[in-house]
Amino acid sequence: MPSKKQKTISVMDTTLRDGEQTPGVSYTPSEKLHMSRLLLTDVNVDRVEIASARVSEGELEGALRVTDWARQEGLIERIEMLGFCDGERSVDWILRAGGSCINLLAKGSEHHCQQQLGITAQKHRERICQTIDYALSKDLQVNIYLEDWSNGVRDKYSYVSDILDELQKFPISRILLADTLGVLSPDKVRRLISLMVAGWPNTQFDYHGHNDYGFATANSIAAIQSGATGIHTSVNGLGERAGNTSLAEIVTAIADHTDYKTNINESRLASISAVVETFSGKNIAENSPILGNDVFTQTAGIHADGDAKGNLYATSLSPDRFGRERRYALGKLSGKASLDHNLDKLGINLSDTNRNKVLGRIIELGDKKHTVVPEDLLMIIADVLKTPAEHLVKIDSYKINVSSDEAPEATVSVSYQGRTSFSSATGEGGYDAFVKAVKEAVLEYDIQIPQLTDYRVRIPPGGRTEALVETLIRWNDPKKRFSFFTVGVDSDQTAAAVIATEKMLNIVAHKNNALGRAPK
Repeated sequence: MPSKKQKTISVMDTTLRDGEQTPGVSYTPSEKLHMSRLLLTDVNVDRVEIASARVSEGELEGALRVTDWARQEGLIERIEMLGFCDGERSVDWILRAGGSCINLLAKGSEHHCQQQLGITAQKHRERICQTIDYALSKDLQVNIYLEDWSNGVRDKYSYVSDILDELQKFPISRILLADTLGVLSPDKVRRLISLMVAGWPNTQFDYHGHNDYGFATANSIAAIQSGATGIHTSVNGLGERAGNTSLAEIVTAIADHTDYKTNINESRLASISAVVETFSGKNIAENSPILGNDVFTQTAGIHADGDAKGNLYATSLSPDRFGRERRYALGKLSGKASLDHNLDKLGINLSDTNRNKVLGRIIELGDKKHTVVPEDLLMIIADVLKTPAEHLVKIDSYKINVSSDEAPEATVSVSYQGRTSFSSATGEGGYDAFVKAVKEAVLEYDIQIPQLTDYRVRIPPGGRTEALVETLIRWNDPKKRFSFFTVGVDSDQTAAAVIATEKMLNIVAHKNNALGRAPK
């Protein structure tokens, strides 16, 4: 059993090393630096594993960027790199990369040792010791990965115990026990980690889990409760096959379901998740625990009613805890409480009669499998209550010039309730210039352009140049926490973006009308 004095679990995040082994994922040096800074200073993980030795020149450049920054900030001891039992080569590479710690990859199963390396267990132990001797002579901190430890300790316990006995003569910081193929269950983790802790009580053990059976979080909890003092994670659970233990899931589970704690800043988990989504190109599922778009959205009207009458459906997983907010979906399962939550957010008051009309339309749309997002609500109100037509703002014309030797320039004509304004602007790109021109043109209508937070283009498969393009743009008003997206479809990508932008202008204009802010 773990010592009662051990209260804080060390979190080593391997998004930039093991997470980069996700198919199709590769980070640039600047991306690695940016994510390392966020993980260490914003999210506050204890350590980050940033690279594998001898992979490529790009890997070396990325590692140098991170270590140069970390040394200036006094954080170099929290930077780790994977190395191999290859005598001097990995150690020298890590020294070139500015590192101070090697996570030495040793074979944790006799099967891997014999089949992959083609050598005896004794010969492998000799190579491990030679590499450790050299690393220590160069003042590197040394941790030891036991790759495939989960199979090795079950198949031949003496193979693993011989390695651990041999390591006792070195000042090894941590032994990193890897369930490389994600084959363990929580009960097996408890038994095997307990064996390690009982056999080598003065050794610090980390647990490195994979999620092949969906057990990664549960296995990590079992490891901690059995005496492991550290766990390995990756943001959004990235990693080979089914991925590694999710950072957000495990630190939340530790906080809520164990007597232990971590140093993680939970309020920054959503922001680092979004950054990694962008850099990796891998989006998480809508229903992913803690971070998914749907997890803080109530759909059933009875849940919204319960929240309104005393937070009856609230748990310790509150959205505020993670820097997020609760949303109430609108559809055929919605009730008055769901609608009221959304109307309150928009600052709109409706009579009971009008509210029932709007709710009836929402349910009608829901029966047709249409999900009504809060930003649709303004349009529904305008339609049902016969308020001014939806198309308050119209982009009458636009012209965008992009060339190789001049800054992109855009000219627009925008009309609003019989008035027309013109504007021109330059920008970093064609769409940037267009938005800046629109922003200038609608100032006199008191329409404030929200912040663009995501821009995605989808072209149907088939490769036809005349195919329709779908452009989805997400907007956010930080002051009002009013977030929404608009979609434009056209055979021309620029035209699709213009359509999506025009929809955004109408949403803002309708919101202004609903709040009594329409220009005179």
